[in-house]
Formats: sequence, C-alpha cells, structure tokens
Amino acid sequence: MRSQRVLRDYVQSKWMLYLLAVLFIAAANVINSFYPRLLGQFTDQLQGGHMTRPLIIEYSLSLLAVGVGFGVLGGSGQFIVMRLGRLFEFHTRKRLFAHFTTLSERFYSKNGVGKMLSYVMNDVTSVRESISQGINQTTNAIILIFSALAMMLLSHIPLYLIVVCILPLLFIPWLVTRFGPVIRKRSLTVQESLSKMTESAEEQFGGIRVTKKFAVEPIMIGRFGATVDRIRDNQLKLVRVSSLFQALIPFLGALSLVITIVYGGYLTIHNRISLGNFVALSLYVRMMVNPLQQIGNVINTMQRSRASLERINDLLSKEGDIQEAESARACSLDHAAIEIDGLTFAYPDSERPALNDIRLRVEPGKTLGILGKTGSGKTTLIKLMLRVYDPPAGTIRIGGEDIRELTLESLRDQIAYVPQEGFLFSTTIRDNIAFYRRDSALDKVEDAAKQAQIYRSITEFPDGFETKLGERGVTLSGGQRQRTSLARGLIKRSPILILDDSVSAVDAVTEKSIIDTIREERKGKTTIVIAHRISALKHADEIVVLDEGRIIQRGTHEQLLNQAGLYATLHAIQEEGSFDDEGLQAL
Repeated sequence: MRSQRVLRDYVQSKWMLYLLAVLFIAAANVINSFYPRLLGQFTDQLQGGHMTRPLIIEYSLSLLAVGVGFGVLGGSGQFIVMRLGRLFEFHTRKRLFAHFTTLSERFYSKNGVGKMLSYVMNDVTSVRESISQGINQTTNAIILIFSALAMMLLSHIPLYLIVVCILPLLFIPWLVTRFGPVIRKRSLTVQESLSKMTESAEEQFGGIRVTKKFAVEPIMIGRFGATVDRIRDNQLKLVRVSSLFQALIPFLGALSLVITIVYGGYLTIHNRISLGNFVALSLYVRMMVNPLQQIGNVINTMQRSRASLERINDLLSKEGDIQEAESARACSLDHAAIEIDGLTFAYPDSERPALNDIRLRVEPGKTLGILGKTGSGKTTLIKLMLRVYDPPAGTIRIGGEDIRELTLESLRDQIAYVPQEGFLFSTTIRDNIAFYRRDSALDKVEDAAKQAQIYRSITEFPDGFETKLGERGVTLSGGQRQRTSLARGLIKRSPILILDDSVSAVDAVTEKSIIDTIREERKGKTTIVIAHRISALKHADEIVVLDEGRIIQRGTHEQLLNQAGLYATLHAIQEEGSFDDEGLQAL
C-alpha cells in the first residue's frame, strides 16, 4: 500500500495562503503585546504627576490603534485559515468519494455504508476543525507568549522576576508528553465506535419497514442503543483525561499569576520595581494565561484529530483489488467473440472454487442462455467478465484480447449489465433510466421504457417520467423497479448485454413480450441471459447449465429437452406450473 498524507499534501498546496494568514495573525499579536506596556507607562506617568491632556489623548489613540490593528489583522488571518479549512473539507470529501469508486466489491463486502459515511462526515470534520482552530490558536499563543516575554524585557522588568513568574509554565511540555498519547488512543476508540453507530443507524433506517411489519421495534431500539452506550462510555473515558489535561494548563497559568501578584507586589512595596512595571508584569502574565489555555485546547484537539487523520490516510492507502495493467489499452467490443477457456476461480476468502474449468465461446451477435441452481456460479461468471473480480490471466478473452489487458473503462463501457436487484436512485424515473448518459433525449428514454414494458406504468403517474422515486425506488413495485432497471441497461445499446435474472419479478406474458422485444432490437449484438425460468432462455442460440461451478449440459433448447438431466427435469416442472426458486434449489 502506498502511504498517503492527505493533510500534508493539502497544506503544501496552499502554503502561501497559510503563510499569509500566519503573518497576519502574528502581526496582530505583536501589536496586541504593546497594550500592557502602554498601560504600564501610563501608570508611571500618572503616579509621577506628569499626566497632561495631550498625553491622555496620545495614550488613548495609541490604545485605539492597538485595538484596530489587532482586530483587522487578526480577523483577516482567521478568515483565511477558516476558509482554507472549509476548502480542505470540500476537497477531502471529493477525494474520499473518488477513492471509494476505485475500491473493489471485496472491500464493500467487509465495510458497511455507515462506516464509509463516518469517514466522510466525522473524520473529515474532526481534521478540519483541528487545522482551522489549531493554526489560529497556535499562532496566537506562540506569538503572544514570545511578544509578551520580549516586551517584559524591553520594559526593564528584572530578568529574575520574569523567570520566577513563568516557572510553573515549564511543566507544560511534561503534561503534553504524558497526556498526548492517551488522548489520541482514546480518540481513536471513540471514532471507531462512532463508525459502528453510523453503520447501525444506516442499517436500521434501511430495514425500518421490516421492523414495523414484524413489530420488533423494542429489539431494534435495544440494538441501536447498545452502540450509543458504547459511544457514551468511550467518550466519557476520553473526557476524563482530556478535561484533566485542559484544566492543568490554565492552573499552571493561574499559579504563575499568583506568584506574579505576590512576589511582584512585594517588590513593588519595597520600591525595587516601579508600580508601572508591576502593572505591566501582571498584565503580561495575565495575557499569557489565555494562550496557555489555547495551547491546551489545540493539543487536545490535535490528538483527537490525529486519530481521524490516521483513519483517513489508512483508507486512502488502500488500493482496489482490480488494477489496470500499465500496458492496458482501449478496445472496441463490436462484433467481438467472447471466449472462456479453462476458467477456474475461487473467492479470496474461500478455498472452494466457485467455478471449475469453464469453457465457452459466444460468437458475435449470438445469444447465450445460462441456467443453474442458486449458488452454481452464474453471477460469479458475469462478475469475472466485468472484472468485478479478476479472472486468471488468459482465461477470458473478448475479441481475442485478454480482458485483463483492457482498460476498465473500455471494457465496462461497452457492456450493459442488468442485475436481478437493480438499484434505483432517489431521483426521477427519467434520470434513473438515462443514468448512463443523463443528457439522453426523452424519446430515447421512452423507447427504452417501451422495450422494458414499463412505459405504460410510467405514463399513469401524475408526473410521468419526472416522477420522483423514494429511497431505492420504494415508490415502485418490485416488478416496476426491475423493469426500470432493465430500461436503464437497454438504453445503453452496448455491444454486449448481460441480463442476470432481470425478468424474474414479472409475469410470464410480460416476460415473453420483453424477450421478444430484446431479440428484435438486439439483432447482430451479443446477449447473455441468466434466468431460472426456461421460457426466458429457450430462444438462445446456446444454453449452458451450471451446477456447483461446472457446466453439466449445453446445447439448444430442443437438444437439451432430448437429454436426460436438470434442464429437461426443470422444464417438466415448469410446464406443470409448480416451479419456483425453492423448487429449483431442491433439485
């Protein structure tokens, strides 16, 4: 895996703007550090009886200039940093989503939607807050502390007094090394529990209809509540240590202020320092307390966000299982034969082959039918053709080219795949059908709908093709969803069309009409049809029967009927009208 440093890369690309923001904030704090010195000088002038009207005006204007300079420069710097933080959030979320599209099916089989959302929402926000607040507060704190120290020396405050007053602050580095790793570790645990909660919520929302139909609301509430309880427990553990850390730093600052007042006041009473120096010293130490509080907040936030940043970097370092070869090339699949030679394949986490020694050849423009029990390897074969999983080298060729040597875009762009459970998006019916090319003319969308026998149902909706679908197409029935998905595949007009049991949810009459239309529309183009019902396959130029990953029969419809075997048995059952998926599974 290649290492990723998403934050470092972003900061390097925007370093000039960050530098400008830091300079603005630094200048603002340098200007602000003149405030105690001016008040100290004013106090000495007042105590010495030298105060005049012009001096009062001069000091007033000087303090006003300090306030305006601090506000304008500091505000400008903070605006730049905050804007850059939002841009980081924007670019990182786009980068994460783009990266999600490169990951393989194997990755998604192990990671739920909720976990992916947690990366995009919780982790990115955490990092954005840390860099926005961190740069602002760190620059404020560091510059203000050093400016205060410099001004104390320029104000002729004794060096030994300064050292004694800031002595408690020397314990801060020890606190950072002691609490930092603990906060980071507990923050990572919190983020992981948030991921599990998000994943659980997504699952609960997706299955809310099942929950209501079975009246198991208390059970689901208990399951979700358990994930929330884990978050609470983990966050309380984090709060205990982070609160103690954040409390100790201001305590050290307050202790410094106490020493300043006691020791500095003692020296002032004995005339060893002037009253103006005492006032300036007290204000400078008081001024340093807030930066110390900010440093505590920054360190706390940084440790928390570091856990999120590690998660993001780790995710971006993952590569999809399917990678294009360096020499990959685009290739036209028009009038290309499909050749499968000695294909044996087992899923990565399985020792048992899903396919064993598959040998097929589909001539250009022909139709191949595939029949088999559930789990016989039908869909696995299609996934390998689409390179959802990689087949062994040289086992699948299209147009004489090993599909592993083709670019993924050219391969998948020229194959229209219609699964049994077609996913519909929460947009209009027109956008769902024209998903492959959103700018498709309405007449082409309507033609595809007519071919899929869904046109009449769509026109009966008040808004027709502009009807908005609910989540995952809940507005439509099962058969309507399947036919809408079929129309999405047909409008693509690809050289190769794969129907993976795509008419299983429609009645026999509609199925026949759809198959007849597809045969007419796709003359001269290659079609692969997977089905449980023989009526959807009997028109195919060749039919293969799969069982336990092997081809056990092949031939035309008439040839297979004359052979003793699964195909003839299944045909007899279906002719009697008693066929269903459970019947096929039992064979």
